[in-house]
Amino acid sequence: MTKLIQLQLFNNMLSGDIPPRFGIYSRLWVVDFSNNNITGQIPRDLCRQSNLILLNLGSNKLTGNIPHRITSCKSLVQLRLSDNSLTGSFSTDLCNLVNLTTIELARNKFNGPIPPQIGNCNALQRLNLANNYFTSELPREIGKLSKLVVFNISSNRLGGSIPLEIFNCTTLQRLDLSQNSFEGSLPNEVGRLPQLELLSFADNRLSGQMPPILGKLSHLTALQIGGNQFSGGIPKELGLLSSLQIAMNLSYNNLSGNIPSELGSLALLESLFLNNNNLTGEIPDTFVNLSSLLQLNVSYNNLTGTLPPVPLFDNMVVTSFIGNRGLCGGQLGKCGSESPSSSQASDSVSRPMGKIIAIIAAIIGGVSLILIAILLHHMRKPLETVAPLQDKQILSAGSNIPVSAKDAYTFQELVSATNNFDDSCVIGRGACGTVYKAVLKPGQIIAVKKLASNREGSNTDNSFRAEIMTLGKIRHRNIVKLYGFIYHQGANLLLYEYMPRGSLGELLHGESSSSLDWETRFTIALGAAEGLSYLHHDCKPRIIHRDIKSNNILLDDNFEAHVGDFGLAKVIDMPVSKSMSAIAGSYGYIAPGES
Repeated sequence: MTKLIQLQLFNNMLSGDIPPRFGIYSRLWVVDFSNNNITGQIPRDLCRQSNLILLNLGSNKLTGNIPHRITSCKSLVQLRLSDNSLTGSFSTDLCNLVNLTTIELARNKFNGPIPPQIGNCNALQRLNLANNYFTSELPREIGKLSKLVVFNISSNRLGGSIPLEIFNCTTLQRLDLSQNSFEGSLPNEVGRLPQLELLSFADNRLSGQMPPILGKLSHLTALQIGGNQFSGGIPKELGLLSSLQIAMNLSYNNLSGNIPSELGSLALLESLFLNNNNLTGEIPDTFVNLSSLLQLNVSYNNLTGTLPPVPLFDNMVVTSFIGNRGLCGGQLGKCGSESPSSSQASDSVSRPMGKIIAIIAAIIGGVSLILIAILLHHMRKPLETVAPLQDKQILSAGSNIPVSAKDAYTFQELVSATNNFDDSCVIGRGACGTVYKAVLKPGQIIAVKKLASNREGSNTDNSFRAEIMTLGKIRHRNIVKLYGFIYHQGANLLLYEYMPRGSLGELLHGESSSSLDWETRFTIALGAAEGLSYLHHDCKPRIIHRDIKSNNILLDDNFEAHVGDFGLAKVIDMPVSKSMSAIAGSYGYIAPGES
């Protein structure tokens, strides 16, 4: 045991206390016990003889404070203790560790003020103290952390004004002070942070006007400043944030004036929240240029005029626009009303025409009833067949999948082949749906993915459309084939080629993982790389999968890899220089630096 260098037992359902004599292993460099059920306190002699570089005890049930003797770990680089029940104040002894670059204490029960000694942690790059009970004001000494890249103190009880010194940390990429009680204005000094990607001051008590200098944060992908008391207009300079993609949230403030037309330049933006303000005027016509927009909320303002002809608006819930008495068009109904003079003129002719109109209405009503009866009769017929993608029934995706008439199946055939979508036929489950094995006839097996549809435009509906738009355009030996789709009574179904060996994730973490020799593993990795290379370089337009993980690598009989599940995929038809840094995918598979 004296030669032990790494001890990684994360996600192994370990329980009980850490042995007190654990620190006797002098050559131990890495300890990772995260995601277990470990209880008790952190052993005070944990670092007595060790050469620890990484200590990760996150996501356990540890209690007590961080022991003072942790400073014996002179070589410690990363300390990760998030998601426990640790208590006490912030230990100033941590700043005696000259190599310490990461302190993660989020989601614990630490309290008291953040001490000024925090400025002595000269090597610190990542400081995450979110979801604790820290109080008082943020010390100005934070500004001494010249290497700080990530600073998150959200969901605490901090107050006072935001110290200007924090904007001396010019290497910051992610700054999150949300859900506290900070007051005062947002200073112009925020423009000193040119590398900033995430800026969140949401749910505080900030007031005054939004500084136009925010428009100079050219790397910003998310701007979250909703839930404050900002007043005045929305700076038109926000339209210069060309990298903004994840969200712009200005909701629940006291903003007034028109929505700047310059916001229509945010071509990468996916979510825009302007609701619960005092905005006036019309929604700018330039919003038709927001080609990546997935969510918009402008409810509870004083907006007027007609909704711009944005296709997204037709599929959005009406609650995204309510609370604006002068807004019309689309789901809000037709615009315009008669003037008093025209209403008087029409009233003079309305009486003689009344009987005629009544007769015509009766005739139309009778014909409509007959048509409805015929329609209902046909709807009862069990002829709802799987639609080949070229039918463009869901969207005009334009595809060329050869689904012949003999391969078209009725919904009832799919129900029968999956035993009414019984759990015994389940071969996979995901965030957006369940995959079933369907044996339609001897030697003919397909995989059916069932997504629960939400008529309010949920993520499952977005996933349904994304898979059709992407897989409908692809033909490659390392990409799973999509045969067709069907929409039936609230359920979206996608039909794929069947992969007999399931997913790589099941194989790696299942009982048969030992059967994967290195040659097979290399073949799988090469196949997955070939599929991704095709998507990124040879496919026109290029496609970014955005959720690559072992569970989305499917294997055929010969262990050949096929990339699947394109529910989060993004079609790229713009120059490479455009940013694609939004957080998307599964936790644990998101690229480093996105936390």
